[in-house]
Amino acid sequence: MNTIQLECFVAVAEHLNFSRASEALRITQPAVSHQIQSLEEELDVKLFRRTSKSVSLTQEGIQFLPDAELILKTALSAKERLGQHDHFIPFDLGCHNRMELNLLPPILKRLTEDFPLLRPFIRLIPFPSLLTQIENKQIHAAFGIKEEQKKSSLYFRELCTAPVACICSPEHPLARYETITKKQLSGSIIACSPRQTADPVFSIQNSLVAKLRPEQRYFSESVESALTLVKAQIGYTLYPDIPPAREPDLKYIPVTDIPGMSFGVYYRYDDDHPVLKRFLKLCREFLQ
Repeated sequence: MNTIQLECFVAVAEHLNFSRASEALRITQPAVSHQIQSLEEELDVKLFRRTSKSVSLTQEGIQFLPDAELILKTALSAKERLGQHDHFIPFDLGCHNRMELNLLPPILKRLTEDFPLLRPFIRLIPFPSLLTQIENKQIHAAFGIKEEQKKSSLYFRELCTAPVACICSPEHPLARYETITKKQLSGSIIACSPRQTADPVFSIQNSLVAKLRPEQRYFSESVESALTLVKAQIGYTLYPDIPPAREPDLKYIPVTDIPGMSFGVYYRYDDDHPVLKRFLKLCREFLQ
């Protein structure tokens, strides 16, 4: 396995088109096809489904993409360090969605002031694989809602208790409430895919969805798509409310009879990264 193979794989995965990938890489299309074929033979899996009209990633290709990107990033970082003789500090973070991303700018600003050679790298990763990537030391830390875990090498540092909120547009009938109960919730609900949201959040959404008529149920692939439907005034959704992570132009109404959820940072017990301790302290200061 070499970086040329991985660059070709990532380019085809991004464009889902061998011709466009070859243009982006500035090599011939047969060369791209050859590199992909040799990589598939080495891994002994098919990474792409090819037809005369389309190209798509196989399940194995989807699973391999984060690893390929990480290997390329590591190789590039190493090359930069050796070429410039600087001692850069890589620091890899994971987020599930844009709401968590909204928390990072002020924290990273302070962190890079303290560590000028810091090179943060942020990954948006679905729920099932994020904790695994921390365990495998592919990322150093990740935001998340606390869930019941099997015994593992991970530690959860709570940053705050987030109340579950009804999130709706200011024009929604529920927007007149300052607080609300489950019994007062009415209208269409927008629930997230269980693959893209924490189990405690999905359980709450699903318990309400089950009581509604089919025409009042909407399902979305991610928190971002759910909030887009909320902004379109199609319905409301439920999600833990962390004020610095809020989307503008939406109403967040605490649901008083749903317990708050523990929000914090996951990381490995044995991670001695020089920046991690300062990152955790800044997260706590910012959220409290």
